[in-house]
Amino acid sequence: MNSALLLLIIAIPLGASALSTIVRSRLLDRILLIGIPALITAAGLYLLAVHTREPVIAHSVGGFVDGLAIPFVSDTFAALLLTVTSIAALVCSWFLIATGEDQYRFMPALILMMLTGVYGAILTGDLFNLFVFVEVMVLPSYALIAVTGTWRRLGVGRMFVMVNLLTSTILLIGVGFVYGSLGTVNLALIAEMEEIPPAGQLAIGVVLTALFVKAGAAPVHGWLVRSYPNTSAGMMALFSGLHTKVALYAIYRVYSSVFVEPPVWSWVVAVIVVVTILLAVLSAFGEIRVRNVLAFQMVSGVGHILIGVVLMSAAALSAGTFYLTHHIITMAGLLLTMGAVEQTYGTGAFKKLSGVAGREKWATVLMVVGLFSLIGLPPTSGVWGKIGLIRASAADESVLGPVLIGAVILGSLISILALQRLWANSFWGEPMTHYHPDSLSTGRAALTELPDSVRIRTRLLLPGTVMIALSVGLFLFPDLLFAVTERAAEDLLHTVPYIEAVRTR
Repeated sequence: MNSALLLLIIAIPLGASALSTIVRSRLLDRILLIGIPALITAAGLYLLAVHTREPVIAHSVGGFVDGLAIPFVSDTFAALLLTVTSIAALVCSWFLIATGEDQYRFMPALILMMLTGVYGAILTGDLFNLFVFVEVMVLPSYALIAVTGTWRRLGVGRMFVMVNLLTSTILLIGVGFVYGSLGTVNLALIAEMEEIPPAGQLAIGVVLTALFVKAGAAPVHGWLVRSYPNTSAGMMALFSGLHTKVALYAIYRVYSSVFVEPPVWSWVVAVIVVVTILLAVLSAFGEIRVRNVLAFQMVSGVGHILIGVVLMSAAALSAGTFYLTHHIITMAGLLLTMGAVEQTYGTGAFKKLSGVAGREKWATVLMVVGLFSLIGLPPTSGVWGKIGLIRASAADESVLGPVLIGAVILGSLISILALQRLWANSFWGEPMTHYHPDSLSTGRAALTELPDSVRIRTRLLLPGTVMIALSVGLFLFPDLLFAVTERAAEDLLHTVPYIEAVRTR
């Protein structure tokens, strides 16, 4: 494969964003919103096939002076994230079209620009350009999070901007410290170093701190659970599948490039993981809206995924990557299904929503299966994800193994209670007699009597159905994904092919 073609994965959505801005055509916007993620999904699947025989593909841009080239690198881990994030973007864009949210001016262009940043962050092999592409991803989000222009969303957008600007500043400072202490920000060159001096480890620690905040790990997760649920359901699903997952991808990549085995201070990360898992599921009891509860479940998932870097074994990294894939798919399915409910009944609040199970059988099944997946019950991908994390933790001979196993099991038990409360207050209970019809053109209508004819439209449930079906598919055929995640884990632990590919390009 010609390695220069990797640049098209970044250039195509960037050019599509410009085209959407210049040409005002709703049909064109919809074609681009669906077509670009679909194209990158195909590219990601192709790269996964290529990496079965060629572990790493790299291409350097601007290498006029030795050591200053900008490397773009693809391995199994990067190709898997390209594929899964593109699937999430495709299905979420489909839902936004179904609800009519894509009609807002510049929304398609902003989403495509955000995807440019996502793909660039996944493919770059350079810390400074990781910062650049993270900013390309985040900047359009400032507008997308408040795209409807309501005062509530504008206020949430302000908080989102402040947190991300501060975190980006810390990330940039950390990258500067890395360059000052190690003389390079190229991940392959850093991985090649026999020993990282204390100053370099401290600098890497600053970079990882910023990435942990962007990932939504406790105790700095408050920005996520406050901002995400106050966007639309479609936008929340899109952010869930892209933003925090890019940060988690970067943590895996940076951590494995610098540390061959867990450093002496890995217990700090272990504490963060345990606190993230348990604090998030406990905090869900204080929420009174469905998507707010799901936001805390999203944070808990971040803790599960980070178990991979705590243990730094092949089994742990493979299980963490599997759980990362499962989490993107499951959360998108749940949020899009709940979005269909909100779009029809105008609310996701416990006190206004009840008896949905009696009216909406299709949506009810999707929610049940999705919630099972979060808990880790069959027939969903969540069961294999949690079993993989428990087995990897059991293989650790230190006290850390039992602690992590306890956190996963206890977190699942508490999740059952928290999600049962969600179920009893929204899908169970007395049938609704009144509702708020939701309309993008006229705004939310006043409380009116609910006729029997009101039902969720099929076109609104199809996107969530696709994602939940994928979760069930991974339960039935987990070996297909485990074969990929095991190769990804080997790539992360054994960096020689990565280094050689970057060196020779």
